[in-house]
Amino acid sequence: MLNFDYNTPTRVYFGKGTEGLTGALVKEQGCKKVLVHFGEGSVKRSGLLDKVYASLDEAGVSYVSLGGVVPNPRLSKVNEGIELCKKEGVDFILAVGGGSAIDSAKAISYGVACGGDVWDFFEGKREVTSALPVGTILTIAAAGSEMSNSAVVTNEDGWFKRGCSTELGRPKFSILNPELTYTLPPYQTASGVVDILMHTMERYFILDDTLELTDEIAEGLMRVVMKNCLIALKDAEDYNARAEIMWAGSLSHNGLTSCGNGNGDWSSHQMEHELGGLYDVAHGAGLSAIWGTWARYVYKEKPARFAQFAKNVMGVKCTGDDSATAIAGIEAMEDYFRSIKMPVSIGDMDIQATDAEIAEMAEKCSRGGTRTIGGFKALGRDDMAAIYTGAK
Repeated sequence: MLNFDYNTPTRVYFGKGTEGLTGALVKEQGCKKVLVHFGEGSVKRSGLLDKVYASLDEAGVSYVSLGGVVPNPRLSKVNEGIELCKKEGVDFILAVGGGSAIDSAKAISYGVACGGDVWDFFEGKREVTSALPVGTILTIAAAGSEMSNSAVVTNEDGWFKRGCSTELGRPKFSILNPELTYTLPPYQTASGVVDILMHTMERYFILDDTLELTDEIAEGLMRVVMKNCLIALKDAEDYNARAEIMWAGSLSHNGLTSCGNGNGDWSSHQMEHELGGLYDVAHGAGLSAIWGTWARYVYKEKPARFAQFAKNVMGVKCTGDDSATAIAGIEAMEDYFRSIKMPVSIGDMDIQATDAEIAEMAEKCSRGGTRTIGGFKALGRDDMAAIYTGAK
């Protein structure tokens, strides 16, 4: 196993009615004015936003609002938020929504605190040196941003989708009430589950020797999520199923399943960023569309690892042949994606990717051929193009 540094400073308030703690928790931060940042309308329609405002009013906390965050959050909205925070003297940001609202809030916090062009942090031109504190009220179990150090934003100028990871991005607190996910459409529930699974698998598929306990945690997390997704899709208001999924989403991306296992692979995420940037697809759907092709492309680097996944997660009976077991496990995961109506190819998303578009995605993902991605197998521009082509 490898050495590791495990840091989870976010305080979590989990369970029914916890959104009622909002005002008191924000007041504890000692801030003067809060930006309430949210998406397009579901938090309004559900009445959640009114509850948040009432809680802030009761606590005597001053606030301003900025809605309109969309899936694959936009740089333009981040810049709008930065200017609003500067104008209003905001010193705390409360994200109400899913990963998009939280990621947008994190980016705003970097831009306000550090100044300059916030996109520099996502391009790797500068490092984040300070950030406004952020709190979250989670409404979608998926991205894990409520406990993670990462944020992903899309720049409409060229449709580049890029991530920025910094310990300064971890929220001060996160409110997790599974009831807030009851109204999610089945597609969003399933897409979120894929994201949770992929956050775990990206850390799981590595070449180094692993920590057995970390493997057991990761494998158990994946089995529990898959089981409870099927339950939630049948009964959207099954509290226990929603709770299992929500907590797994946080644990899948807070560093727990990386302990002793290094930094992971992350090729599927990197390649999906280009799918999301070009076609604006749901993140989880883009991941499931590309994962199987990636897995077949790389599994021979360490068939035993994929065979372990097949046996311990997918319940595949070992044949004694690691390669055959590995392929059976990949096929079983694709069958599971199909069972929750998630795509297993780009074409399944009604996208007919052209050769020119594939070349563009590979060019962007490889930064013009200047970098490789992946810890399980290093992938260059030609490899990326081959995987995009295979996933058509």
